[in-house]
Amino acid sequence: MSTRARIVLDHVSKQFRTPAGDLSVVEDVSLAVEEREFVSLIGPSGCGKTTLLNMIAGFVPPSQGVLTLDGAPITGPGPERGMIFQEYGVFPWLTAAANIGFGLTLRANRAPEAEREGVVTRYVALMGLKGFEHAYPKTLSGGMKQRVALARAYAVKSEFLLMDEPFGALDAQTRAAMQDLLLDVLEQEGKTVLFVTHSVEEALYLSSRVVVVTARPARVRTIIEVPFPYPRRDDLRRRPEFVDLRAEVGALVMHEYEDQERQRGHSA
Repeated sequence: MSTRARIVLDHVSKQFRTPAGDLSVVEDVSLAVEEREFVSLIGPSGCGKTTLLNMIAGFVPPSQGVLTLDGAPITGPGPERGMIFQEYGVFPWLTAAANIGFGLTLRANRAPEAEREGVVTRYVALMGLKGFEHAYPKTLSGGMKQRVALARAYAVKSEFLLMDEPFGALDAQTRAAMQDLLLDVLEQEGKTVLFVTHSVEEALYLSSRVVVVTARPARVRTIIEVPFPYPRRDDLRRRPEFVDLRAEVGALVMHEYEDQERQRGHSA
């Protein structure tokens, strides 16, 4: 793995103004993400993980601190960062193929029609969507819709995937299949991934590092270097060392949930 830091957060904080005053959501977070790393953020619901991801995406600015990409400040969205949401984000009026190729019709990533068709054909095959190219989203399962969303992010050659609970709405079997598909595609394509999840098992199965985030305001509690080599397969989940690490990280996350509940009790 390269040791070159691509995305750097340097003492980043974020507050939002509310009728009751400023609400601190992220506090003094420093983190460096290297080329082709898979970094997961895990912590209690509402702790600020999505806000961190949105700042990296350039959707919202930090209140304090600096975020940089290859040394340059992040001041807004860019085509090198593809965002994938839990809600699939596919256009219901476009077919699967048209959804995948949509980004290649926009100015930032516009490609000639022949090239666009070649890219779409490649990702239809890679994501297991052959035979569904002309289907509309309303006829697709949740897993297929998320494959379309992933394929669209890949098609525009985003170097970074920013993924906000992308498999959270899927059933357990489909979720496991999508995790394996993501790992297979990353093995072929090579991307840098920041991934928000509430699942300790998912974070450990996918990631090279897991960042445990505190109860709001989000701070870095600890960073776990995941010791399992790639490629990974489903039997990893049953290995004793994986089970032990899952329990260890789960205890850290549960402590933050308990802190969050105590905060709510004090503010009630």
